Amino acid sequence: MRISVIGCGYLGAVHAACMAKLGHDVVGIDVDEQKIAALSAAKAPFYEPGLEELLEEVQSTGRLSFTTDMASAAGSNVHFICVGTPQKKGENGADLTYVDAATVGLLPHIAPGDIVVGKSTVPVGTAARLSDLVLAQEPGAHLVWNPEFLREGHAVADTLHPDRFVYGVANGSEEHQAVSVLDDVYSVPLSSGTPRLVTDHPTAELVKTAANSFLATKISFINAMAELCEAAGADVTRLADAIGMDDRIGRKFLNAGIGFGGGCLPKDIRAFMARAGELGADQALTFLREVDSINMRRRTRVVELTRELCDGTLLGKRVTVLGAAFKPESDDVRDSPALSIAAQLQLQGAVVTVTDPKALPNAAKRFPELHYDSDTNASVEKADVLLLLTEWKEYQNLDPFEVGGRVSSLRILDGRNTLNPEKWRSAGWTYRGLGRP
Repeated sequence: MRISVIGCGYLGAVHAACMAKLGHDVVGIDVDEQKIAALSAAKAPFYEPGLEELLEEVQSTGRLSFTTDMASAAGSNVHFICVGTPQKKGENGADLTYVDAATVGLLPHIAPGDIVVGKSTVPVGTAARLSDLVLAQEPGAHLVWNPEFLREGHAVADTLHPDRFVYGVANGSEEHQAVSVLDDVYSVPLSSGTPRLVTDHPTAELVKTAANSFLATKISFINAMAELCEAAGADVTRLADAIGMDDRIGRKFLNAGIGFGGGCLPKDIRAFMARAGELGADQALTFLREVDSINMRRRTRVVELTRELCDGTLLGKRVTVLGAAFKPESDDVRDSPALSIAAQLQLQGAVVTVTDPKALPNAAKRFPELHYDSDTNASVEKADVLLLLTEWKEYQNLDPFEVGGRVSSLRILDGRNTLNPEKWRSAGWTYRGLGRP
């Protein structure tokens, strides 16, 4: 099958490469010439494990190409819209500028029988509006909403071996013509047992934001329990183990820490609330305001704990922040709790050094006033306190005795509760976790 992918950012580049891996002929289209040049040379414009190797593999077969020319979409049977939907400046709602522009730009190049497939995360109601545009241009074409469920750091595997497919079609019927076309697109993962669900447009649009809101709620719940554990002298990690044994709850995403960040969860729950308000159902999602509030409060709590570790003052204290990305195996610093904490510490008088295996170039663009060092050993030299804020494996595997010979004071705050407290304390360190005695 011939496929076009409109938008070659994080979602689009991964999707294009994976569709080619599944055997399709794919053209990736983006207005950013620099991005297209990099992808054409099998260089990913961002860090994602396994993506560059996949780009090189599928481009050698001739099944994948990249271009800035939207006319190259002509002749494709299926067109995936994979552009970003960032949060509007000064508002909670999603900015649909790129989705609208991609769809309008594609319209002159679609033909009867073509399927336009939205993968971007959009407010409910967007698909119906775009479907009208598609049908006005070409009555024989169809628009489907097929939400993505990628985890940064696992995007290639999540695309090739997803846990489910959702097809949102205009009438919500299994008999819709677009269903069989998408089944052909995804025939390989479907044949290996990946389940799929056919819904109407609004239901499909709600799936991603509803799922992200649930995950955000679960994370903020355990972080709220961490606050309570600190007041009561309990251990939130053991509490999470105990309640996670309940199969109605489960242990996943019950890890207390500095909170969630990235380009999805924060902006998705805010856009979800904004859209609910537009629909007159804002009361249904008021709890998400507290979810967001708990999440942001974690950052302030880390600053307070760091001050406590530094004998009550941050002025002139040398603080090394281990991790800048919002999660490991990513160079994404959008709404990164780690970077936000580092900036707050510096504003309050600390001398902050940030290190990270992959995210420093992006971090420097976001907070150029911070000091960065890509060498972990150099970054911890003469530090008064270490803050582990992104749980990269190399930080989890640090030797407390070896690191202890480099720092000025043996003090560490484990913002992800990922280290072994006994191991660090036995090496002479003052260890502090979140929600742990």
